[in-house]
Amino acid sequence: MIIRGAIIDLDGTLLDSMGIWNTIASDYLKSIGIVPRPDVDQAVSTYSMEEAARYLIREYGLARSVSEVVQEVRGLLRDFYEHRVLLKPGAAALLASLSRRRVKICAATSGDRALAEAALARCGILSYFGHIFTCEEVGHGKDSPEIYEAARAFLGTTAQETVVLEDALYALRTAKAAGFCTVAVADPSSAQDRAAIQECADFYLESCADWREHLWCEQS
Repeated sequence: MIIRGAIIDLDGTLLDSMGIWNTIASDYLKSIGIVPRPDVDQAVSTYSMEEAARYLIREYGLARSVSEVVQEVRGLLRDFYEHRVLLKPGAAALLASLSRRRVKICAATSGDRALAEAALARCGILSYFGHIFTCEEVGHGKDSPEIYEAARAFLGTTAQETVVLEDALYALRTAKAAGFCTVAVADPSSAQDRAAIQECADFYLESCADWREHLWCEQS
């Protein structure tokens, strides 16, 4: 197998950030004086930020526009991504390994572009990425393959020579169904799906630090 392109998720895969995303909907509702239902965070877990905003407006009768909700949520997230988020162990070395093999790299994130760029720049890894694709800009969440196809087209590779790294089961299933080679990176937020993730993914890493260059053939 020759890998020429890599499409890499950020939250939960490279960035140790799923904790804040797992509660952001309920945290936001609390910040505007609304008591959230127990299932709200799970309900929006696969949504882009705009999709989540539409859901909250509809379900909680918020007298706000989608853009207003998105901006208020971004305000809660901004400090974390600009000043506190950390890389997961081995993430920088994984990117360096791909770069040494001249593998072209894109990011595919359900999060916000500005937050992603701030986090990657602060952690010193932004230069590895040829482009950052977001679900918001593509117009689809990762339950559809559009973001992976857009990134693959940018890389100029086929699905068979492109690896997708993700931590979430639904995203891995989407990428796998679209014909990509899939690598799962374990994260506590996906622990309940561990067995299904291991069955779905072509490769499974307990940590980015478990990445081994011998998994990949030299580039032709």
